[in-house]
Amino acid sequence: MMIGIEDVEAARARIAPHVRLTPVYEATQARDPLPVAASVVFKLELLQVTGSFKARGAMNRLLGARPDEIRAGIVTASGGNHGLAVARTAFAAGVPAVVYIPETVSPAKVDKMRKWGADVRIVGAEWAVSNEAALDYARSSGAAYFHPFADPLVVAGQGTIGLELMEQVADFDTVVLAIGGGGLVSGLATAIKARRPDVTIIAVEPTGSPTMKASLDAGEVVTLANLTSRVATMTCRRTDERLFEIVRRNVTEIVLVSDEEMHLAAQWLWFEHGIAADLAGAASVAALRNGHPVFAASRRICALVCGAGPDGAMP
Repeated sequence: MMIGIEDVEAARARIAPHVRLTPVYEATQARDPLPVAASVVFKLELLQVTGSFKARGAMNRLLGARPDEIRAGIVTASGGNHGLAVARTAFAAGVPAVVYIPETVSPAKVDKMRKWGADVRIVGAEWAVSNEAALDYARSSGAAYFHPFADPLVVAGQGTIGLELMEQVADFDTVVLAIGGGGLVSGLATAIKARRPDVTIIAVEPTGSPTMKASLDAGEVVTLANLTSRVATMTCRRTDERLFEIVRRNVTEIVLVSDEEMHLAAQWLWFEHGIAADLAGAASVAALRNGHPVFAASRRICALVCGAGPDGAMP
């Protein structure tokens, strides 16, 4: 296995002084309620340092590294949120960060990365192209490469959300969350299923980047020929084989939502609750707003709002 519950517990102890315990929030009093019979609670991971859950994995990767490994700095490729987390992590460590991003990344996130001190380099129209440039830089410079999802320390760091959630909301039976490369859902599923194997885990992908769903349908990891989603934080042509196995064992279903549905969900979060989520952060709510039948048997749902952004305030 890539990680186990003991790795997630170790990550929590390691990163505790460097990340926030994010709150949970009952999704009540809406003018336009969610069309599900279950009660819904949000885990507001968008209030994490740098605005997303990615701060957890990046910090665990840093603290799990040898001092000599990061002496030449840190490099990564990102759709936005992981780049922000790496920029902040490098700032905390006092080493330089180079972040390669595709041209689709939100300008607001680019600006925040630079304010954290990162050298941001825009390369290509998608993450895979940016990632090749990041790997080339790592080889030539000696900088430590921090993968955004296919790294055991990163995955274990993201899994600490699951440990928190089980302490904050004792009676949930369903978790719904966004999926990009698969690191978040793999870490969270590892933690929750080890303690609460009865919990149903639902992952949400864009219709324009159904990487994990296509792989599950095929019974093996596949590479998508086309990516049409504009949500840079959720687009990925190919997942990691180890993450695929974790998802295949632990995730009940993957629900697809369009970019427009995520935008409408972000607007709903802003109007109804004053929550400023980016499109990936609103993906779980987009699935709930669709009234997908997978939620019919749920009694209490936890929806992870995983990233911050101004999308909901935009027309």
